[in-house]
Amino acid sequence: MGAVSTPVSRSRVAIAGFVGTTIEFYDFYIYGTAAVLVFGDVFFPKFSATAGTIASLATFGVGFIARPLGAVLFGHFGDRVGRKRMLIVSLLLMGLSTVAVGLVPGYATLGVLAPVLLTVFRFLQGIGLGGEWGGAVLLSVEYAPEGKRGLYSSFPQLGPAVGFFLSGGVFLLLTSVLSTEDFRAWGWRIPFLLSAVLVVVGYYIRTTIAETPVFQRAMDRAERARVPLFEVVRRQGWVLLLASGAMVLAHTLFYTVMTFNLSYGTTVLKLSYSAMLTCTVIAAVCLGLATLGSARLSDRLGRKRVCLGAAAVSVLWAFPMYWLMNTANPVLIAVALSGGMVIMGLFFGPMGAFLPELFATRYRYSGASVAYSMGGIIGGAVSPILATEFYDAAKSSWPISLYLVGVSLVAALCVALLKETYRSDLAG
Repeated sequence: MGAVSTPVSRSRVAIAGFVGTTIEFYDFYIYGTAAVLVFGDVFFPKFSATAGTIASLATFGVGFIARPLGAVLFGHFGDRVGRKRMLIVSLLLMGLSTVAVGLVPGYATLGVLAPVLLTVFRFLQGIGLGGEWGGAVLLSVEYAPEGKRGLYSSFPQLGPAVGFFLSGGVFLLLTSVLSTEDFRAWGWRIPFLLSAVLVVVGYYIRTTIAETPVFQRAMDRAERARVPLFEVVRRQGWVLLLASGAMVLAHTLFYTVMTFNLSYGTTVLKLSYSAMLTCTVIAAVCLGLATLGSARLSDRLGRKRVCLGAAAVSVLWAFPMYWLMNTANPVLIAVALSGGMVIMGLFFGPMGAFLPELFATRYRYSGASVAYSMGGIIGGAVSPILATEFYDAAKSSWPISLYLVGVSLVAALCVALLKETYRSDLAG
């Protein structure tokens, strides 16, 4: 047991959490980018431009609908047989599904079967990611030394920023070196196929780590939930509901700012793919820095205080963000997106420790994963579609800003009703 707590072992765990979530979110985000840029033409050519975008984003949303199923499935076995095994399975499921998306022929070849297959593989992606995040943050939090759970949880929390940076960078490179025709014909498939290489790396790293000591002690005491999800609902159902409501803001910010705004910039503001992708890559760097800083700050000030501050800033930024976007100036757009991602990072950073701390060890994997995934359905799956509908109806961005304000206020209320946990005993 002593070897488990050594700095070398903890460093390996931090790397395992970081690499795994980076790969998983890279897979998830390349789908979102491709859905905005090409899937409408490749898989829904019979639709109008707006309808094609909405249909593509609907398949994107299927991944979020699948997330709670993955959270329940992986959470159940993660709470019963261990964190490590489920993390390896989730990585393989996500990675192989992503490669499969890159191999699906378009509508011109398969007809209606093409979007059906696309949706199936997207669903499997969502199941994999539903189990990934909870397991990765639990691995880091349950290994973390006292007073540093926020810091250690920030490593898997960096996965979204780095994953998006990589996905945006690959698409930026491809749109820069390929013609529009070649990119739409076959170039968009390259990021999906590259996932196979990343999965091999992630698999190797995750097979080298041991089970977490907190979970192992619980198993030694025979503290194993028969059906973890039922226990969560029965014992901490109100906490699960509030935690899910809080997570809506993180998902809404990310997928409105980085997915919908990518479509908004290229279709409404008429900027090039390369210009908008450059802005999103810059914003992803800001997201990573803010996530790391806020996670560490939450070890000092508490999870709630940092999250409430982020929600307040989100309210203030909702309208200025689109004022800057609507200038169609790439520099100001980069500022707009970066501001949104800094706010998302401020809120998201503490959540890596906050959600696991809210739930007891015997059903922690299930509780944290389901809360995260339920927030993703409302925030991630719905927000790009709603934003597209809002703009299409009003021909203005102000309803989108108002929507962001409402989500921020609801999330702030949910956080305010949760207990503070940064000094709690994780062995409970």
